[in-house]
Amino acid sequence: MRLLEAALHLAVVLLASPLLLGVIQRTKARMAGRRGAPLLQPYYDLAKLLRKDVVLSRTTTWVFVAGPAASVATAVVASLLVPFGERVAPLAFAGDLILFAYLFGLGRFFTIAAALDTGSSFEGMGGAREATFSALAEPALFLALLVLVSLRRSLSLSGLVGDDTHVLWAAAVAPVALACLSLFVVLLAENSRIPFDDPATHLELTMIHEVMVLDHSGPLLGAALWGAAQKLFVQSALLVRILVPLPDGPAPLRWACFLAAVLALGVGIGLVESTMARLRLRQIPMLLITASLLSAFGIVLLVR
Repeated sequence: MRLLEAALHLAVVLLASPLLLGVIQRTKARMAGRRGAPLLQPYYDLAKLLRKDVVLSRTTTWVFVAGPAASVATAVVASLLVPFGERVAPLAFAGDLILFAYLFGLGRFFTIAAALDTGSSFEGMGGAREATFSALAEPALFLALLVLVSLRRSLSLSGLVGDDTHVLWAAAVAPVALACLSLFVVLLAENSRIPFDDPATHLELTMIHEVMVLDHSGPLLGAALWGAAQKLFVQSALLVRILVPLPDGPAPLRWACFLAAVLALGVGIGLVESTMARLRLRQIPMLLITASLLSAFGIVLLVR
């Protein structure tokens, strides 16, 4: 049974992550009064990229190829630490929340290294921005998780997001709400979404993530985009499991409720991106520091 759950878990993160991007894009199109691309457009884009050839510069090394592969691999392994529709994640142990954070850090390192491997000044600029903003987002992530650790007395993600989430909210609604708000800000920052970055732009001077994959093509570009979609899905799943208690029923019902909640969060992300503009670069650190302060204030509320 555990093997079947793990296989379903992997199938969901691999196959459903592009759908979340489709929901966000469709929501933004509807808010702008347009029909928009189909919900399955990210799948069509990935299939098109997988059919193309790879073009490699003579200045690049194996690091350039390892970047997209590492982003997919780290996202898949990190997903195994977060319970989706199941009660306990396929991989659960004390301290796995630290591994969860630094698996994405490892994927980010290889993405930045691949950008620097091209020798492009534009990609180096995007890598520098990615490293700076992720360093500011990391305290907000750990402080938000510390709020949940203080309430749950557990160092495992499976222990932090149990089925009795409603009890957690009833016990400390203000600290949990502040932690969730901080995690939502981190989610937008880590995945280069508005107001931190505009994934639809192609202006090198304003891009963060997209500029780092400018020289990738074909299957390598598809892997980079697929890894980014998986990262967004996994981090959204963590926030959903904190916000929404799953019903204590059969497994199909739990999985259906989980997927519906993740897609609903995608609609929320689309609404945020439709009603906000991209911040100036000097304002982004202020927002990330504010997210850290929100979680820190939640900790103060717990220990007062």
